[in-house]
Amino acid sequence: MRSDGPAMAAPEESLRKRKTGRSDPEPESPPAPGRDTAGSPAHLHAGTFWLTRIVLLKALAFVYFVAFLVAFHQNKQLIGDRGLLPCRAYLRSVQQYFQGRLGWEALSYAPTILWLMDWSDMNSNLDLLALLGLGVSSFVLITGCANMLLMAALWGLYMSLVNVGQIWYSFGWESQLLETGFLGIFLCPLWTLSRLPRHTPTSRIVLWGFRWLIFRIMLGAGLIKIRGDRCWRDLTCMDFHYETQPVPNPMAYYLHRSPWWFHRFETLSNHFIELLVPFFLFLGPRACMVHGVLQILFQAVLIVSGNLSFLNWLTMVPSLACFDDAALGFLFPSSPGSLKDRVLRMQRETRGTQPEPRFGSVVRRAANVSLGVLLAWLSVPVVLNLLSSRQVMNTSFNPLRIVNTYGAFGSITKERTEVVLQGTASPNASAPDAVWEDYEFKCKPGDPSRRPCLISPYHYRLDWLMWFAAFQTYEHNEWILRLAGKLLAGDTEALSLLAHSPFEGRPPPRWVRGEHYRYKFSRPGGSHASQGKWWVRKRIGVYFPPLSLEELRAYFRDRGEPLPEPL
Repeated sequence: MRSDGPAMAAPEESLRKRKTGRSDPEPESPPAPGRDTAGSPAHLHAGTFWLTRIVLLKALAFVYFVAFLVAFHQNKQLIGDRGLLPCRAYLRSVQQYFQGRLGWEALSYAPTILWLMDWSDMNSNLDLLALLGLGVSSFVLITGCANMLLMAALWGLYMSLVNVGQIWYSFGWESQLLETGFLGIFLCPLWTLSRLPRHTPTSRIVLWGFRWLIFRIMLGAGLIKIRGDRCWRDLTCMDFHYETQPVPNPMAYYLHRSPWWFHRFETLSNHFIELLVPFFLFLGPRACMVHGVLQILFQAVLIVSGNLSFLNWLTMVPSLACFDDAALGFLFPSSPGSLKDRVLRMQRETRGTQPEPRFGSVVRRAANVSLGVLLAWLSVPVVLNLLSSRQVMNTSFNPLRIVNTYGAFGSITKERTEVVLQGTASPNASAPDAVWEDYEFKCKPGDPSRRPCLISPYHYRLDWLMWFAAFQTYEHNEWILRLAGKLLAGDTEALSLLAHSPFEGRPPPRWVRGEHYRYKFSRPGGSHASQGKWWVRKRIGVYFPPLSLEELRAYFRDRGEPLPEPL
């Protein structure tokens, strides 16, 4: 093939000299930055993790940002001064349990910065923690650089919220974020704020900490399914999952109607990804990267098919530790002076050489070894739990939640039930002409004509708890009576957790009740769907009877709480 490059302009004699070797040797010019000697873009070498750290930090900061954003928007209503479960009352109960002393026992039982703050305005305290978290996570997300102090601050701020969040923060992904965030602290140098801290290469111990985390997450999820609901063993769970998951999205509506063989394939694929693929981590670098690709794709499918908060986004984070700079280089530009170019220079400078020992490097190596020993020690009860036939999921064995057990959907509900809250302005709740009007939540099914929402990675905590409440009784979820009292009082904070109040612009209702309904997806193309209905619902019965503020007076008094007053 004929070349059209610059050599075609050279004199023929010069070419003849080059062929016969008679021309005088000339010094070679150095290759252009970021390019090999042929002039094509240079490729990063495998085995270093400078870019991996940047991607890990940005991904973790993104999840932190979402988590703190949810906290800022919802904490005041849920655990604030006038929240459904005020954290001030919770801290006081912890203090009373330990004879009123604020000692090591209380601090270790509920580790939170709030112990050291003024409790007279807990709303401001909660907002301050959330805003600080938003600020720090935004910085790390935008810049891709952090130090141990910033990452420790994010971990401490979120731990302070989780440990006073009570039932609102009882989901497995809260502990998972804390464990992932704890590992993120050791990714970074102590003080330096640099995306490529030359003297602080990414620790292999920390990378294996992330890999050990994703191994436990996936294997725990797979084992709890095999040991749990029989439908996981006979491959029928996906016949129900899309319709009965906590907060379905629009895609779930269509996936629910997939052919039976597709649902069997989904279940088998789930078992393969959760029970077999995790062991790829230990089969060498290539198998490890295959594991990372499969896990990230699996989480992407779960994001598309449901609203599981930031769980799936968070689960992608430790999977990124499976990739080195050579694998992730495509995410970065190759221009001279770019991050990718600088990493390539560092690889060339350090190839075949041993860096001179520095005091800071020795200290960091000791800290990383200590981290590895700590993770191994704290993993003992977790591994025993994985091996146990009585495996429990989403459990912490230490108050700091550094190493935890995980698992999801060990059992699948076969039908969907919902609690629908209704209010009436009628003075007589039992009157035949009383008009009951529905409250609409942000995302959970209510009005059959409302399209399922699409909110991942955001999270409406009240909507999720309403899903749990629907297959329990209100006696197991006393917070729902607090919510009823606040609706009767027209409380603006509580109403902000809802999408629509039928009494907006009107006096609050005189009575509020809970009705129990069974929900099913309408059939695409069927009669209900032609009427614009996504759901078909049928009343089961009363969830809790009609209540007035006066009837709730004794309930609030017995718990030492003021009765909500109508606004």
